[in-house]
This record gives sequence, structure tokens and C-alpha cells, in this order.
Amino acid sequence: MTEAPLRTPSSGRDASWLVSADLVAVGLAFTGQIMLTHALLAEHYGWMVLAIDLYASLFLVVDLGLPTLLARDGTRAPSLVPAAVWRTYRWQLMAAAPFVLLALVLRPEHWLNVDAPRGLLVLAALIALVHVASYAPRSGLRVLGEARLEAMTKVVERGVTVAAYAALVWQGSTSATAFTAAFLLGALTGWVLALWWLMRTAPPSPGEVAWSRLGEAWSSPRSLMMSALPFAITLGILPYVVRIEKFMVAASGGATLGAVFHVAQLAWLAGLVVPAAVRSALLPVLGAARHRPTHHRREMHTAMDLCFGLLPFGLFGGYLIMRIFAPLAFPAEYLDGTHGASAVDVFTVLLAGWGLTLLATPTYTSLMAGPYPWRFTLFILLVLTAAVVLGYTLIVLGPDQPGHRLYAAAVASSLSAGVLLLLSWRMSGGMDFVRERQDDWALALLGMGFVVIGLISGTHWWLLGLPLFLFTRRGWQAVRATLD
Repeated sequence: MTEAPLRTPSSGRDASWLVSADLVAVGLAFTGQIMLTHALLAEHYGWMVLAIDLYASLFLVVDLGLPTLLARDGTRAPSLVPAAVWRTYRWQLMAAAPFVLLALVLRPEHWLNVDAPRGLLVLAALIALVHVASYAPRSGLRVLGEARLEAMTKVVERGVTVAAYAALVWQGSTSATAFTAAFLLGALTGWVLALWWLMRTAPPSPGEVAWSRLGEAWSSPRSLMMSALPFAITLGILPYVVRIEKFMVAASGGATLGAVFHVAQLAWLAGLVVPAAVRSALLPVLGAARHRPTHHRREMHTAMDLCFGLLPFGLFGGYLIMRIFAPLAFPAEYLDGTHGASAVDVFTVLLAGWGLTLLATPTYTSLMAGPYPWRFTLFILLVLTAAVVLGYTLIVLGPDQPGHRLYAAAVASSLSAGVLLLLSWRMSGGMDFVRERQDDWALALLGMGFVVIGLISGTHWWLLGLPLFLFTRRGWQAVRATLD
């Protein structure tokens, strides 16, 4: 029998906590990046960010998809969540060993022209593994209705990292290795805090663990691995969807050019925490509702209202933040075209991809939470294939000029997001939701197009995007409808 915990997941309430905390964490991370760009040479900054991103991409498969499975099924038996986390760790520990050995043999950092000290590379690999370890307890907190605590762990993690950066800057450090160690300190703090809070808030564990209470997937090691396998493969692929363009820029143009594209991506990546937070909050809700069509339908419409409501604030807010604060925050070499293009202008092209990714969130999550996990795996594989083809065609085979290569990477990224949106509609069975609200979709897509074209060209076409704010009221109502 399913237990009734004190708190249950709620898409609007939990998304509010996660989005708010992620925005604070992003603000802190942005501050940290400012410190890094001023303290380090562009090449050394490129080493650090590329190494961290590279190992994060390579080691995410160690996740095995188990935290995602926990987020989907954990509401059935909240008292088993801590035991499920420890079970997850046993499997992840066994999976980590071969991937670490493979990284030592292949030395993948050379693929991206990262000629960094060995200590920096080791620290970057540890950061990736610690982040993977943090996913299970954070999923557990979300399942228990404690997304607020999960949110706090993210803020604390970034706060500790930035404080450590500040201490190094105050000491006059110019060592990329030292700053990478500071990043690791923050990651360790967030992980330990999430695990501690999970153990404090979970209901008392039963004396004998009956894994079948979480669902058939958890009843045996074989069924657990087979059920998690689609998510594991997906997670092994997913990081490259947002990083493949940066990797191609670095591989074809060097670590310094990769650093410039990273600066252009910063506000864009910061903005991606919004759809990521909505997905995180929506996953347990849609997982619980996947066999209840009426409830699922209501939650999908609520999620769409939320995403439509967030769209104009992300487009205009992101542009204003980057345009106003980037010149104040980053060294001139990233913004004056020294390396071929301004990071601000490249970011503006990326805005289209952010908007399309946000709008894909409801159908993307519905596919993820649905009864056919292999379909979700195929979906991510198709998106990555499109990203690789577009990136290789536009970046690697494109013009040799550094500026053109940076713009090509931004265009490839945005086109990939368009593929993601279209495929999520088709493969989730969400076309009915699109047809039912075709007027809303037309306004959202046309308005976003006008905003991006106007901002890129420096014309007044962006004014035609102001009607997007008509979604604000329904977006706010979507949040309030699920608040405690």
C-alpha cells in the first residue's frame, strides 16, 4: 500500500522553489565566472571550463539513470527512498571504475586542445563524480516533497564555491588548478548537505525492505538495470546536446576560442536552469499521473501555461542582463571582437535556442515520465545526431574565420533546439496539446522570432514580441494552482 508522506511533490510549488534557487545559484555562478575571467589567462580559463565540461559529459553515464528512476517511482513508497539512494550508490560505484580507467588511457582532454596540468584534470574528474553522487539524494528530497531543501543545497554549493574563488582572488592566485579545487569544495558541500537532509526528512525505514513497493522495476537487480538502462544511455548522450558546439569550436579553433564561446553561453546556460527546474518538478508529478489520463492532461496544460509565462521574461531579461552587465563584468577581449566576435552578439543568437528548449519542456518531460523509456532514449539520440550533423556542417566545415565559427556554433545550437521541440511534440504524443492551443503556440513562436531577429539586427522588430507578456497572468495562475 502506498504511503502518505507529510509532503507530496507539486509541480508549480516545487518548480517555484527550484527555479528561484537555480536563479540565485546562477547569479552566484556568474559572479564566479567573472572572477575566473579576470584572474586567469583566456587559455587557462579555457582549460578549466573545457576540462570540467568534458569530464562531466564523459562521467554522467555513471549515473546509470537510477536517480531518474527514483524520481519517477519514489512517491509510491517514501520510506524506501533512503534505502534506494544507498542501493543506487552501490551500483554507481561499480560503474565508475571502468570509466575512470578509460579516461586515464584515452586522455580525452587532448581532443579539445586542453594542455592543462595533471592536477587540474584530476580535480575536474572528481567534480564530475561528486555531481553524479549528488543526484540521488536530491531526487530523493524532491520525491519527498522537499524540493525546497534540494533548492537550498544548490544555493549553498554555489555560495561555497564563490567564497572559495573570492579567497583565491584576494590572495592573488592565478592558478587554474587552485580555482578548480575551489569548485570541487563547493560540489562536495552540496552533496553532503543533500544526503544529510535526506536522512533527516525521510519517513522511518521499515525493518525489511520490500523493493516491489517502489514498482516492478525495483524488484530485482536485473529488472532495475533494465528499467534504468534507457535513462542511463540517455544521460550518457544528453550532455553533448548542449556542449557539442563548444567542443567543436575548441577542437577546430583552440581552447581560447572555446573560452570565448563559453562566455557567450554563460547567460544562456544560466537560463537553461529554468526549463531544467520545471522538468525536475514536473517529472515526479507526471510519473505519478502517467496512468491517469485526466490528471496527466491537467498537469500538461499547467506546465504549458508556466512555460509560456516564463518565455518573455527569459528573452528580454537574458538579453538585458548580458548587454548591460557583460561589459562591466568580463575583460574586453571577450567582448570587443579580439577573437573574432563579441560574446554578447553570439549570446543573442543563442536566445532562440533557449526559448525553443523552454517551450519543449512539457512534452519533453511527458516523454521522459511515460511508459516507454526507450522512446525517450531514441528521442535524445536523434536530437544529438541532429546537433552533430548541424555542428559539423556549420562549424567544422564552415568558414575558417574565428568570428564566423562562433556565430555558426550559436546557429547550430538554436537549430538543434528546434529539432528537440519538434521531436518532443511527435514522440511524446503531445501533438493534441499543440493543436488544442495552436493560437498560443503561434503567438509564442512568432513573438519569440520577432524578439530574437530584432535584438540581433538592432531594429525595432522586437516590439512585435511584446504581446508575449499576455501569457504572464496564466503563468502565474499555473504556479498558484499548485502552491501549498
